[in-house]
Amino acid sequence: MILGKIDFINLLPFHIYTKKYIKSSRIKQIIGYKQSYPSYINKKFKTKKIDAAFISSIKSRNCRCLDLGIVAKNEVDSVLLLKGNQKNDFQSDTSNALAKVLGLKGEVIIGDKALKKFYEDKNNNYIDLAKAWKEKYNLPFIFARFCVNNHYNYFDNLASKFLIKKIYIPQYILKQYAIKTELTTKQIRIYLKKISYKLDYKEKKSLKLFLKEIKNIT
Repeated sequence: MILGKIDFINLLPFHIYTKKYIKSSRIKQIIGYKQSYPSYINKKFKTKKIDAAFISSIKSRNCRCLDLGIVAKNEVDSVLLLKGNQKNDFQSDTSNALAKVLGLKGEVIIGDKALKKFYEDKNNNYIDLAKAWKEKYNLPFIFARFCVNNHYNYFDNLASKFLIKKIYIPQYILKQYAIKTELTTKQIRIYLKKISYKLDYKEKKSLKLFLKEIKNIT
């Protein structure tokens, strides 16, 4: 059983959950992880080399997905468009497409490096793409969905329990990520409050609109 892992801060609560709350020692022994950046995980999932993973929204069409995803209700701070020359981020299919749908040109950066840029750039030489989507459509933006190739019932149960569980992130883990990303633990906590994971009516409406808009411009 292989679970795709994207080691960005926005998925830290889910990773904490899977390690701490998988009770079965047998499952712990057989579950493995394939770790990389989003677009790589997309490819491995599509070729069925991964059983379940958070898949970029643009690549989740026609996949078997759960009501679990990476959602920004407004600004997200970790998906930015830097003003200047146009350049895609090779790590993210959805963020590149989002900039295109919004008709914005510049350099797309995502993840922890974007979050660091957000806190360092005092001149606001960037556009927060999730905020731009919210301002245009008054909807949250869904960057990824949790999709499943195999062991659907198991992962459906795992996702359902995660969505109702309040996840406590130990201070020592926050400090590890703070060192790795050159952020403070306070900045990480503030950022995580801007991320949600449940896909309800508005989230699904937004996703449907995004996929429609992508189809219209490709």
